[in-house]
Amino acid sequence: YKRQVSTQSTGSLVEVVTNEVVETNAMTSVFSLHMNAFRLAGDILHLLSFVLLIIKIRKSRSCTGISLKTQFLFAVVFVSRYLDLFWAWFSLYLVVMKLIFIGSTFYIIYLMGWKYRNTYNREDERKFNLLWLIIPCFTLALIFNHKFTVSEVLWAFSLYLEAVAILPQLLLLQKTKIVESITSHYIFCLGGYRALYVVNWVYRYFTEPNFVQWIIWVPGVIQTILYCDFFYYYILSMKEGKIMELPEVNI
Repeated sequence: YKRQVSTQSTGSLVEVVTNEVVETNAMTSVFSLHMNAFRLAGDILHLLSFVLLIIKIRKSRSCTGISLKTQFLFAVVFVSRYLDLFWAWFSLYLVVMKLIFIGSTFYIIYLMGWKYRNTYNREDERKFNLLWLIIPCFTLALIFNHKFTVSEVLWAFSLYLEAVAILPQLLLLQKTKIVESITSHYIFCLGGYRALYVVNWVYRYFTEPNFVQWIIWVPGVIQTILYCDFFYYYILSMKEGKIMELPEVNI
């Protein structure tokens, strides 16, 4: 009887330890599969973009040259994508990053829309209707998604919307032509973050079995392409040591 109890206790202990090991290995596999140098560098650039923009606005006490409509679109992107904060847990890293993205974006909107609203020229963006981007992206999300559920549709919507959210900002820069140094660094970091994510996907495609995610890849590549013209003039200005200046276009 004592031996039987001992055996049962030992078996229960082994089972508990085994379950803990399995859970630990599962979390480890998440990091090993989804985190690499390219993605980490992309995340760092993304964080740096927030820091640069907040410094620019706070230091100059002005939001000249910054698109409030782009910031609003980013807020919609992050809220739609990170609703899983309320019911899913992946890692402390992801939770912290999601909260930073959401909090920083709404803080920037506060600075532009309230604290320094007198420096924001609404006329520069008056003609750009955000519904031109939101409605098509939401329609695409209803058609192309992993699963037709509220969370999955909103997640797909955030991918499509993020791909084009920078358009109001790029159009605003085309109007102003002259781009402040710190503003150019901010946009370069935004584009660089997405470009590094594309490299991350290529790396994972060749190192992970069955890694195919077209619903992520296509909008991500489109988003990167939208930055290419900006990248060219940014690198040119850095090479020549001049303030970035965009060619004049009629918008």
